[in-house]
Amino acid sequence: MKLSRRDFGRGAAALAGLAALGPLGRPARAARTDRLNILCWEGYNTDDVLGPFRDLNPGATLRAESGTSDPDMINKLRAGEVNVWDLINLNQPWAQGQLYPAGLIKPLSKERFLPYFEKFSPEFKNPAYPLAFAEDGELIGMPQRYGPFSFVVNTDKISREMAEDQGWKLFLDPAMKDRFGVLTYDNWNVIHMALTGDQNPFEPMDEAGIATFQKTAETIFGGARMRSDDLVAMNTALVNGEIDAYFTGGTYTASPARLDGMSNIRGITPKSGPIGGKGGVVWVELTSLVNNPDPSDLAADFLEFVQKPEICKAVGFAEGTYNPVCQMGDPDTFALWNAEELDSIQWDSLPEEMERSVEYRAVASYDELIKVYNAAKR
Repeated sequence: MKLSRRDFGRGAAALAGLAALGPLGRPARAARTDRLNILCWEGYNTDDVLGPFRDLNPGATLRAESGTSDPDMINKLRAGEVNVWDLINLNQPWAQGQLYPAGLIKPLSKERFLPYFEKFSPEFKNPAYPLAFAEDGELIGMPQRYGPFSFVVNTDKISREMAEDQGWKLFLDPAMKDRFGVLTYDNWNVIHMALTGDQNPFEPMDEAGIATFQKTAETIFGGARMRSDDLVAMNTALVNGEIDAYFTGGTYTASPARLDGMSNIRGITPKSGPIGGKGGVVWVELTSLVNNPDPSDLAADFLEFVQKPEICKAVGFAEGTYNPVCQMGDPDTFALWNAEELDSIQWDSLPEEMERSVEYRAVASYDELIKVYNAAKR
């Protein structure tokens, strides 16, 4: 946020007095170096990431709490926990769309952080990732983990080519009844069901659009053999032959099975779809400085710390799921992945899958669609 101009004609003494005051006229404090609180998706809260940073900052209290959804984490800040957290790690639309306009996060030093974009993969540096910047040009978040997120198949049963060609229509094929599962990540299911019905979930829907969505949701839930919010259970069913595909998934959910050697479990990005010809969606995490009135110097230090090659690897390969990071454009970082690990995150097809995907955004008619979705789910 930009501060409004004051009357600067009252002399140097008045300016000095203003400079000594912090937000709401309180005496400004020096940034703290004794604590750091991070609100994040899983990965940043592991010992492999926090342990080395603790070693660099003996005596500091480090706390990292894993969130359950982007809106829940945002609501923590809105409810007053802006005084608690120093860093927040969310998916890409929220920093620019909500957090920065509401004054919940603050700009990063471009001098300190822009040079890291030069080590990013091409998708994130040419140009510098737009959603990392506010409309006023300020840098408001650093991207790291990302991945296409559509659906997953067992390529021994459904070929990659067939799945990519059919795209979301695969799940409307009567021949697929009782051959697929639904990974019940509800927000993502809403997005993907809209795409299945040739709709853009990021634009408002009228009454006819809601009716189309309802028909799609009822068809998908009616044809599913199983439903679970447990990606391990869904991968197990895929490996055991209980199902041949699951609705909602991608590199993130397929990666554990692939790292165990089951490369027939593959995340699929449709070759085409209803959003400018694209049918895939990609998520990208951004980590931002919370606008804490009692700031910690360790926040920016940690954000720079996770740019290190070995920490990029630790974040990308947090226990349980595995993801690419945009810092893999740096040869020193890329060298830390072996062939099996690259295969687990489908590095061979990642650029083309990114090209087929649109950015994840907030669902425009979410309140109406989630009611229809839940009714179909019941």
